Amino acid sequence: MAKAIMIQGTMSNAGKSLLAAGLCRIFHQDGYRVAPFKAQNMALNSFITKEGLEMGRAQVMQAECAGIEPSVLMNPILLKPTNNVGSQVIVNGEVLGNMSARDYFAYKKNLIPAVKKAYDKLASENDIIVIEGAGSPAEINLKDADCFVNMGMAKLAEAPVLLVGDIDRGGVFAQLIGTVDLLEDDERAMVKGLVINKFRGDKSILDPGVEMLEERSGIPVVGVAPYMQIEVEDEDSLTERFDHQAPIGQIDIAVIRVPRISNFTDFNPFERMECVSLRYVSRVSELKNPDMIILPGTKNTMEDLLWMRQNGLEAAVLKAASAGTVIFGVCGGYQMLGRTLSDPMGVEAGGTINGMGLIPMDTVFAGEKTRTRVQGTFGKVEGILADLSGTELEGYEIHMGVTTLAEEASALTSIGDTNTGSTAKADGAQYKNVYGTYVHSVFDKELVADRIIAAIGKKKGIDTTNMTGVDYQTFKESQYDILAAELRKHMDMEKIYQILEEGV
Repeated sequence: MAKAIMIQGTMSNAGKSLLAAGLCRIFHQDGYRVAPFKAQNMALNSFITKEGLEMGRAQVMQAECAGIEPSVLMNPILLKPTNNVGSQVIVNGEVLGNMSARDYFAYKKNLIPAVKKAYDKLASENDIIVIEGAGSPAEINLKDADCFVNMGMAKLAEAPVLLVGDIDRGGVFAQLIGTVDLLEDDERAMVKGLVINKFRGDKSILDPGVEMLEERSGIPVVGVAPYMQIEVEDEDSLTERFDHQAPIGQIDIAVIRVPRISNFTDFNPFERMECVSLRYVSRVSELKNPDMIILPGTKNTMEDLLWMRQNGLEAAVLKAASAGTVIFGVCGGYQMLGRTLSDPMGVEAGGTINGMGLIPMDTVFAGEKTRTRVQGTFGKVEGILADLSGTELEGYEIHMGVTTLAEEASALTSIGDTNTGSTAKADGAQYKNVYGTYVHSVFDKELVADRIIAAIGKKKGIDTTNMTGVDYQTFKESQYDILAAELRKHMDMEKIYQILEEGV
């Protein structure tokens, strides 16, 4: 069985996912078979494996760092919030159902066998498992239900724990000491190292604080990791990407930041392009006059469309569309572009509402979720993005709606299941300067993003020769190597290997 090490944090967004990813890369570079594991993940950014199963995006990123194919074994339970008090519960990649928070906490002990089975299978196939916790292990109101999230998982896997605190937000010493003090004696004994994360400045100034931490806790500080501008995919809505105020570039793209935005990593390739700005907007005043407006995926299409309708963003998008701005919808954002959205089975909000009416099509929500990895090509694309015609694409579908086009609209792409090699099917729709697709990661292929930017530049009379993108997968691999190199400089890897070897 594999040896295990677990990364826990003093709070959400302390940097657990990134540090776990970096350790996966380091162990992989050192010749070990390593796999990531997070028993329970709550996020709207999900991914479809080659088997057509759904898992959290963070463990996909960590698997890429480890040089292995993502598997639902790495994330057996995924919670996708549907509202403020409930989530869709996904177990082993398939939907179990929707549950309120109270119902889930009462039910979750029934999922221990599924978690243990997934972990044991991974452990039998690898040398090292890097486990990631969630939130904080010292949440008093949640500790009784922690059967496999933080210390509960550490006990199941007999994994020593590295506790991570975020100095960038301030109060890191209170974070770390307070968390350790709130743990039970047997839990405290499992914490074998402390990590100060997101440090900026001269480390020598921090040294007295490090000594105090070690004296007060009796636990060694095994690293002071710097604040790293590493471009890897974010897990959820706590991403700092939404708050980044980039100057408006020669080509400006605005993504509507709906409340339940999902899979916003779809748009990362545009961020890599020189003179292109990608902005997330949630108010009409922020929209300004972009060259392309993207409606992203969402966990609740109907309610997020109503949110846009109430705050004026829908009217602003309609005005931009009538002025010739490129409008592009992905998954839930694509569904919003149609004439009607119907939910006879109560999958989302129930009932029927009008869509934006930008594409003559209608969507009906079904009880069964489509989960498919796909590849294909853009068909005969009309309008501003005509140069996309024939361009190859790949990605995945993950939705619960069936969309029917009227005669005036035409399909945007032709895609097939990469796993089964099934006959290609029509996907998406286009009508005038409005385009939509169910395919997530549709912009990842370098030529797709390049041709979209070139087409917009042509319309504006701008030379986009120097705005070319990069192959996104190649770019990510380079970032993983930079992450590992930085952690090797600032983490005591000899001590971490010793902790790994000694266990609990």
